Amino acid sequence: VHRRVRHAHPGRAHGVREPRVLPRDRVPARGGRGPQLPLPAGPGHGARVDPSDPGDALQGRGLPRPADQLPQVGRQVQEPAEHAARLRRGRRLPLHDRRAVRGAEGQLAGEAAATDLITGGRIELGIARGAYSYEYERLVPGMDAWEAGQKMRESIPLLRKLWAGDCEHEGEYYNFPKTSSAPRPLQKDGPPIWIAARDISSHKFGVENGFNIQVTPLWMGLEEIEDLMQKFNEACAGYDGKRPKIMLLHHTYVGLDQDDVDEAARESSRFYCYFGAWFQNKRPVEQGQIKTLSKEELAANKLMSPKNMKRDLTIGTSKSVINQIKRYEKLGYDEYAFWIDSGMSFKRKKESLERFINEVMPAFN
Repeated sequence: VHRRVRHAHPGRAHGVREPRVLPRDRVPARGGRGPQLPLPAGPGHGARVDPSDPGDALQGRGLPRPADQLPQVGRQVQEPAEHAARLRRGRRLPLHDRRAVRGAEGQLAGEAAATDLITGGRIELGIARGAYSYEYERLVPGMDAWEAGQKMRESIPLLRKLWAGDCEHEGEYYNFPKTSSAPRPLQKDGPPIWIAARDISSHKFGVENGFNIQVTPLWMGLEEIEDLMQKFNEACAGYDGKRPKIMLLHHTYVGLDQDDVDEAARESSRFYCYFGAWFQNKRPVEQGQIKTLSKEELAANKLMSPKNMKRDLTIGTSKSVINQIKRYEKLGYDEYAFWIDSGMSFKRKKESLERFINEVMPAFN
């Protein structure tokens, strides 16, 4: 959930944050009660927490904090962990380069372990290869999506070995001598790891390595959601170990009425038009902003039309959203992630999330 600066402390230098330690009596016991949803996801880089926000009230299982290419895991998780002491914390950490094993330090392994200690054993890692060629070109010139995926598949299984200690590796992309994570994580075997998967090979990679799976149909609807579950089941059928969990990440909006739902569909249409423009990597980018799409260009994109968004995304009044999520539950999804990043205003996002908490979540145990 996108947080804005909503409070300040008199006498504190502007922009300077005081270190705080999470008290033991605010750390929940593992396996605490609460429904297995939602997991609101969205932008949050460097954001501050508003104590009046509904994060802790929702009694869900987690609140992902997106990281993308940002280092220093603990700094972004410690403050929200204090304000929502009952929740587990997730982070979305796309690995485009040597994020899992950078030099002898095992940077991501050490950062994740430290954050696990800071949060009392509540961090989970969500890892993907990344989506945009624009990103790849700036992180590793010449790297494409295939190479990014191969690097991820080589590096991520090393995390648990680094947490266990005395890990040495000689691979196609990474080579390092005996290395250990310092500190060690609080959770046994380290924080749970979620792998973003779409094709069957990604599902098999995640399942066979004992990782949970997170999928998103993006702008596509129920047919794609069913297909992703079919691929997961196929991967599990060929694996003799414990069946991991699968999470569905989907754009979600709980509208006040039909007019509000229609507005959310228009906003989602605009979001995915820009998503496609970034993915194609053809439009000029100035000061980090892609060239604005004209009204004519937005209207010409029939695939991302508001009509299709309302049909294919989890958008509707509370009753409609409940019915849609129950349908996903029947397909076999274990967890549902509330994708809140949509280009709409903070106010509208927050109101939708509050309606989700108060009107949708009571329908699930």
